[in-house]
Amino acid sequence: MMLPNDKNLCNASLPPDVLSNLPENVLDDILIRMPLRDAVRSSILSKKWRYYWCRLPELTLDQTLWDTTDQSICFVTRLTDIIYHLLALHVGPITKFILSDIANLGNYSKIDNLVLFLSKNGIQHLVLQFPKHKPYKLPSSFFTCSRMSHLSLHHCSIQPLSTFTGFSELVKLELCEVTISSEMLGSLISHSQLLEKLVLQISSILDHIQIDAPKLKSFDFTGNIELISLKKVPFLLELSLFNTVAPSPEIGQHDFTKYFESFPNLEHLHLDYLSLQLLAAGSYDIAAKLSSPLNGLKCLCLSDICLDELAELSPALCLIRSSPYLQDIQIKIDNVELLPVPDDVVNEIPSSFSDVTLRHLRSVKFEGITGKRPEMELVKLLLAKSPMLVRMQIQPDIENGSVETRLKVLTEITKFPRASPKAQVDYNSGV
Repeated sequence: MMLPNDKNLCNASLPPDVLSNLPENVLDDILIRMPLRDAVRSSILSKKWRYYWCRLPELTLDQTLWDTTDQSICFVTRLTDIIYHLLALHVGPITKFILSDIANLGNYSKIDNLVLFLSKNGIQHLVLQFPKHKPYKLPSSFFTCSRMSHLSLHHCSIQPLSTFTGFSELVKLELCEVTISSEMLGSLISHSQLLEKLVLQISSILDHIQIDAPKLKSFDFTGNIELISLKKVPFLLELSLFNTVAPSPEIGQHDFTKYFESFPNLEHLHLDYLSLQLLAAGSYDIAAKLSSPLNGLKCLCLSDICLDELAELSPALCLIRSSPYLQDIQIKIDNVELLPVPDDVVNEIPSSFSDVTLRHLRSVKFEGITGKRPEMELVKLLLAKSPMLVRMQIQPDIENGSVETRLKVLTEITKFPRASPKAQVDYNSGV
């Protein structure tokens, strides 16, 4: 406990206004970590703090701000008032700006003014999120943000000027449900030579995207596309492809075994069944291995694939055979009624792995197993070919299989030989 005299002595040694005498960088650091409304309210703390918020380089306008403003005033008026104060009072650069949870806005003219303001004040990190039912058409001033390094757009329409040559400093790009042509998208990416992370979630139909991004390390795609060409991405480490519509028969034939040649250092690969079919479209006779092994691949995830469908089983096995340094395999099985894989194809699976040993594989997870022959052969194979395996998790398809079937599958799996003495098989029979 502090004695009274000690307390008085401590107070006497302090400046009369501690807050006003904090270093400017400390004040800025404090305000950046506060919600914008609280940062503005800090102006009442002292005379020196009155306009500190006006020079904040990072601003966020989102639901937390709307919920704390006067609810008796309509949203449009509240937003207009906030934007007016920003445009009128803010000084200095704005390097990061987030605008989200916009609703019930009659028109976007005020947003256009805001984007123009940002384009003239050194914006580097920009997030714009608009409602699905009312996308925002980006104004011409948006394409003059020459210092843009991080960009995230949700429900926007992108129609760049004819003179637009891309964002030369762009490092991260995220486009979610935007309206953009394949040509514009390819041009935007190819003119962003420093791009390292690319996220695309586009449900509108795209025909062909060619990705030329020499610095790209991560690419995450969800949408409907006929072809994605990854030609100049030598440093790509993470690739996730989820196609939402089955590939068209008119797509033509692609060489699945050569698709990964441009990015041999890939470490994480995640494909769903439609993207797997897309990459293997027309390749009815897939080679046992890729033309160039994926020696860097550590994690392979395959979602909603049917191992009893030749068009999905063959490329899946090819990827496993071609990735000798795999550490983790995750396969989620989709049980659909299709023509089963011929017995002769299943019988050849063990021999096709005769020269393969997965010496680095430590973890395997199967979800949705029903006990079909291709599934059981793959389980058996991975147990026999993985001397360093630690754990294999098996989640059967409880909804589409009986208890008797699940117990039969469990009995069969317990008899499979294991190359690893430490391998633990966790099977959830649901009993």
